[in-house]
Amino acid sequence: MSTQAKRGFGATIKEYLTTVDHKKIAILYLIMGGLFFAMGGLEAMFIRIQLAVPENDFLSAGLYNQVLTMHGTTMIFLAAMPLLFAFMNAVVPLQIGARDVAFPFLNALGFWLFFFGGIFLNLSWILGGAPDAGWTSYASLSLASTGHGIDFYALGLQISGAGTLIAGINFLVTIINMRAPGMTYMRMPLMTWTTFVASALIVFAFPPLTIGLFLLIFDRMFGTGFFIVSQGGNTIIWEHLFWIFGHPEVYILVLPAFGIFSEIIPTFSRKRLFGYSAMVFATVLIGFLGFMVWAHHMFTVGLGPTANAIFAIATMAIAVPTGIKIFNWLLTIWGGSIEFTTPMLYSLAFIPSFVMGGVTGVMQASAPADYQYHDSYFIVAHFHYVIVGGVVFALLAALHFYWPLMFGKILSEKLGKIAFWIFFLGFHLTFFIQHFLGLMGMPRRIATYLPGQGYDTFNLVSTIGALLMAVAVIITLINVIWTTAKAPKVGRDAWGDGRTLEWSLPQPVPFYNFAQTPLVRGLDAFWLEKTKGNGEILPAESLGDVHMPNNSILPFIQSLGLFVAAFGALYFADGKEWAIDAVKDLPVQAWSPYVLGLGLLITVGAMMARSLKDDHGYHITKEELIEYERGVK
Repeated sequence: MSTQAKRGFGATIKEYLTTVDHKKIAILYLIMGGLFFAMGGLEAMFIRIQLAVPENDFLSAGLYNQVLTMHGTTMIFLAAMPLLFAFMNAVVPLQIGARDVAFPFLNALGFWLFFFGGIFLNLSWILGGAPDAGWTSYASLSLASTGHGIDFYALGLQISGAGTLIAGINFLVTIINMRAPGMTYMRMPLMTWTTFVASALIVFAFPPLTIGLFLLIFDRMFGTGFFIVSQGGNTIIWEHLFWIFGHPEVYILVLPAFGIFSEIIPTFSRKRLFGYSAMVFATVLIGFLGFMVWAHHMFTVGLGPTANAIFAIATMAIAVPTGIKIFNWLLTIWGGSIEFTTPMLYSLAFIPSFVMGGVTGVMQASAPADYQYHDSYFIVAHFHYVIVGGVVFALLAALHFYWPLMFGKILSEKLGKIAFWIFFLGFHLTFFIQHFLGLMGMPRRIATYLPGQGYDTFNLVSTIGALLMAVAVIITLINVIWTTAKAPKVGRDAWGDGRTLEWSLPQPVPFYNFAQTPLVRGLDAFWLEKTKGNGEILPAESLGDVHMPNNSILPFIQSLGLFVAAFGALYFADGKEWAIDAVKDLPVQAWSPYVLGLGLLITVGAMMARSLKDDHGYHITKEELIEYERGVK
């Protein structure tokens, strides 16, 4: 019980370095995802400042390519996904009535792999230059890239991606095996369902990316020719491997966002979600069809009319389940007693914004039309309407909605609404006008443009919109700081209209989650008990001892080992010298194999320590549970 008492700074750091508690890992994901989101946002601002006026020299062309590449890579891999994992970790085990995820140790390992992969990738800025071949890193560009930027990209994403794959497996097993009695699949909340399908997508989509990155590393490190045409390779294979991952990745991001909105909209409409079964089947169908559309990113490659037609039809088909979801959200709102809280405002703004992104997506499903749109700013506008209008709106909504669940306080509604309106205006100002820039012929990925082409005013407006979005994010950060310092604590069911199990728990949520495994008697289990019972969730078992896992530093050490090994791999085939004074006079070949070996030795040693040590966890006795439950109520 003493672990819950207030502790000093050093003890807190130790606790978070060793924790395997899904609620604390959620906070770690939130902090690091937030930091990377800020970095990606800063890179976006540099892009928009560079393009604000024609012939601008704010960034050189080479540096612009690095900033552009790192913006996309950071936002997708290091910001959006980890922030979604933060809310998945905070909410899903509670929604299904579990005491933790299925593999708490692996949950911690997944986070630390993401952490060290992200740090490694961003160290490229100070160790010779960042990757510069675009976030998709097409092989023809990445193999021609000098310096170590692409090596940082491939190795960093490999480490971080391993963490994501682990998290996906963990959530799948958790949802399949750890649901409380009565929590059938068709009683699971939509947040759990979308996490389930997104996790399945991760399990099937990340291996192709892993393979592609390995082949890229081999081409650069060992001189193989998988993607080198002169050696019998094929650069288009990289595009296939990347997009077989890349398009399901869109749904890995968007489906949990859909789940978040499916929790918020019924809560603040004071109605159950309309068409629950249809929403579930639409979610599964999106997951299935998500693997059948990847080549619509490659209509300009020349795959031929048959391939183009098949992928065009599949792309049009995937709009159908998405449309079902849109109508169900609208019908949930229809006739509801709507409360315009900050999370609800983001949810309402999401619907038209995401529909606009979807409509421009269906436009590109036509291969001949895509031939004109492709590589223009029309595409930039399209995917930002999907990713920002869908995923970032969901993250900001979830930040406000789940803050009381994670931290026991409600973020300031006044500051939240101010930030929302500024962000909403800035978002549409930034990206709506880019559709027209694309139709006027402005290409993507260019560092500057000439005056007199008609792009000047539109680009300036777009940059002003981006500044407004930055202001909104800063206000949100101020809101977080102010709330943490000044806001009063709230109890359970902070919004007063919670429908699912997580809102039935006291604040702060006990480290064991549920003293007794809950009995689920229907869909929206907590709402059901509030309307038909006394608001207390019925237990499915008698009170007894609870088994809990021990904290462990080994996930941190295992991930650190791969971080060290990556530096050895980075300089393995390089004749340059280390950028470290102590060894700068020695050739890299003399050092890199030892660094690679040392890193792998650390990781394997930590794995062996985990395997050989019998760690059976510990038990909280029935008496301790009674004492603790009395203390939190």
